Amino acid sequence: MQTSRGRSAGLGLAVVSALAYGGSGVAAKPLIQAGLDPLHVVWLRVAGAALVLLPVAWRHRALVARRPALLVGFGLLGVAGVQACYFAAISRIPVGVALLIEYLGPALLLGWVRFVQRRPVSRAAAVGVVLAVGGLACVVEVWSGLGFDALGLVFAFGAACCQVGYFVLADHGSGGDRPADPVGVITYGLLVGAAVVTVVARPWGMDWAVLAGSAEMDRTRVPAVLLLAWIVLIATVAAYLTGVLAVRRLSPQVAGVVACLEAVVAIVLAWVLLGEKLSLPQTVGGAVVLLGAFIAQSSTPKAPAPEPVARGEGVPAAAERELSGGSRPA
Repeated sequence: MQTSRGRSAGLGLAVVSALAYGGSGVAAKPLIQAGLDPLHVVWLRVAGAALVLLPVAWRHRALVARRPALLVGFGLLGVAGVQACYFAAISRIPVGVALLIEYLGPALLLGWVRFVQRRPVSRAAAVGVVLAVGGLACVVEVWSGLGFDALGLVFAFGAACCQVGYFVLADHGSGGDRPADPVGVITYGLLVGAAVVTVVARPWGMDWAVLAGSAEMDRTRVPAVLLLAWIVLIATVAAYLTGVLAVRRLSPQVAGVVACLEAVVAIVLAWVLLGEKLSLPQTVGGAVVLLGAFIAQSSTPKAPAPEPVARGEGVPAAAERELSGGSRPA
């Protein structure tokens, strides 16, 4: 009974996490269109979340001495890199398209496992990669010579590549006799990311007056500070923490299924709140991308092997349990 309750609670937390993550781009894009630079929005998101989580950072302060390289790498790739590339992408292409391209992360990570780490991957995982790439071709409408801004597509692909670093570092963080606490790693990742983005974005030159005004969501004016509060408190702090707690209670396969809701939520919200609609081929392609990502995430080896075999996002099960909640962190 206790196990059943734990799984039910984990499922609920995973759904909340997917809903929270899915709304980040929809809330950020109006701020960018109102005049904020994408990097400034990234800085506001990361620095705001880091400030909220300062008490957590103090609790896990021993991590700074124990795993400094992990914290710096996680902050650079898993926080600053992913966020900057994703927000730069949605400033040029639809939110749903950017997030679907980011879902190539699991496929790219399988490539890392197979060709860099030289570990075998299951046939089902390879099929998932092929499906994800084929679906992506429909999403970006390659038959029309790429129907979207090329630089926006490059930024979205960059977010997928940074996501690979996120999962690789998650693997390192879960190893050893004393694995790093995922909440602590995420918190210090946000602090490091905030420091890096501060240097790059130079927020002292930001147009702060935008935050005192309003932004437009499909011809509806919304207070900019309300959108910022959503990005910081819901789409970052709540999303990260509920995602970590959910994965601790669920199997990687179930977490991977629920994580696919993130893309669905983002696409639906972008349609309803921003008026961004996908064509029929894009919708079909998006479904194929999600199917491919799910197969790549949930496939397991046919027979036991002496070394871990790629599955999930290509990350060993320990890392999946500790630091991933599916495709993160948009």
